[in-house]
Amino acid sequence: MYKRKFNMIPVLFLLPSVIFLLIFVYFPLIQNFYNSFFDFSVFSKTKSFVGLDHFKELLTDKVVSVSLLNNIKYIIISVILQVGFALVLAYILEDKVFSRFAPFFRVVYFIPVMISISVIALLFGFVYNPQMGILNSFLELIGLDSLAEVWLGNSTTAIYAVIAMSQWQSIGFITMLFIVSIQKIPKDMYEAAEIDGAGKIRKFFSITVPQVREAIFVNTLITITGSMLVFNEPYILTNGGPGFSSMTMSVHMYQTGFVKDNMGYASTLAIIIFILTAVLALVQIRISRTGKGD
Repeated sequence: MYKRKFNMIPVLFLLPSVIFLLIFVYFPLIQNFYNSFFDFSVFSKTKSFVGLDHFKELLTDKVVSVSLLNNIKYIIISVILQVGFALVLAYILEDKVFSRFAPFFRVVYFIPVMISISVIALLFGFVYNPQMGILNSFLELIGLDSLAEVWLGNSTTAIYAVIAMSQWQSIGFITMLFIVSIQKIPKDMYEAAEIDGAGKIRKFFSITVPQVREAIFVNTLITITGSMLVFNEPYILTNGGPGFSSMTMSVHMYQTGFVKDNMGYASTLAIIIFILTAVLALVQIRISRTGKGD
């Protein structure tokens, strides 16, 4: 009987990636799970076994509940703007009416993506400044000075100010991904819809949205994952304040580990972030049923 000869070449091509994943992803993940059962600091030579005490502490940690709520706010607003609004924006830029101006606006919307988050945080620090800030000055200019706020110093508005900065930077990237997907849609479909009397709104919902379903799934997954792991924006702009009103799970994890020097509990927070992110991704995959035929 003929035996098929085993080909080592595909294995050799895959081996570097597998080794990279084992060293930098899976081993740290297992190590972090192991650390969550111990109490130790960054420079401690020994670890004290505490079992499930850190997981029990999660239930009484008020900062965790506020951080989770802020992450949920991040997710909801980001999906609406970074996915919903970005798709509409991409559709408008790809319309024949705007074909002459589309390249200019693509650059305009994509520029924030290329700017360092530190620079953007510094910029928005001036925008939100209560005395000299552009936002309050603009509100006063149009007669809405009653709406002026200490945006980053108010526990109610701080998290929304941080989220707004994130949307300003990220919408351009998602818009470009949608533009690439829309450009792949056959023009014949739009022409046939026009012959049938379909307007722009009808073509958007009947042709564009179904045809970019895969892109919607990918962009939503990127957005939700990014919102769950968000760190730079709240840390640089408010450091989780005032109090812990703009705290997110990642900022809370960082402060617990490197400011409070409680690495064991920080490892537990990292495990929770990983589990929640993985569950959200799996739920989205299940709901979208992407890649499956209708």
